[in-house]
This record gives sequence, structure tokens and C-alpha cells, in this order.
Amino acid sequence: MDDRPDQEEIYSQRIKAGKRTYFFDVKATRGQDYYLTITESKRRQNNDDSVSYEKHKIFLYKEDFLKFVDALQDAVDYVREELLTPEEVAELDRPREYDERDRREGPVAAQRPAFDANRSDDSY
Repeated sequence: MDDRPDQEEIYSQRIKAGKRTYFFDVKATRGQDYYLTITESKRRQNNDDSVSYEKHKIFLYKEDFLKFVDALQDAVDYVREELLTPEEVAELDRPREYDERDRREGPVAAQRPAFDANRSDDSY
């Protein structure tokens, strides 16, 4: 998914979820500053039976990765612990199969270490 032609896509992962698809794309600016775009693409059936896609995008910059991961984990933990029944939690914990075609990696991704939520911001 191209945002602007001057950005290099380094890594991409697609997650299909019903009528929605989520894209996680790591990109680099010309100055090799890295950021993540998270895109939700929702399939819509129009009145004339044609199909369109509604897209929402978040740009997440490397200096905010840890804060974002922490806040997301806190929100997920709250839902699991405070709002869901034990049966619903068990369903969430059920192993899932993912299609390897959903993961695409560019040549640079193989040379870079994976994102580590425990690493400090200045390590990147």
C-alpha cells in the first residue's frame, strides 16, 4: 500500500478479519527514519451492487512504538479481565492458523532485527 512514492516499504503483514483487512507496513523515509502505518480496509457493498473499500490509516512513528504497544496491551488486558466471560477469553486464546501469504517481507527486513517492545527508543 503506497502512501507516497518517496517512501520505501520494508515489511508488510496483512490480517484478514471478515469484511475487514488490516495492513501493518513498516516504511522508511529518504533519511532512513522508520515508521509504521496501520491501515484498516473495510469492504462495502454499494447500492448499485458494486464494491468499494473504506480505508482508515494510522501513522506510528518509532519514538512512539513503546507507548503504543503498552497502551494497546493495557486495553486488551482490560477487556479480557474486566469485560469478557471465561468462555470468551478461552475462545480468544484458541490457537489460530494464519496463511503465510499474509506476511510479506522486503529484502531489507531480513537484515534488520525484529521490533522488541522491551528495547529502549534510542536502540533504533
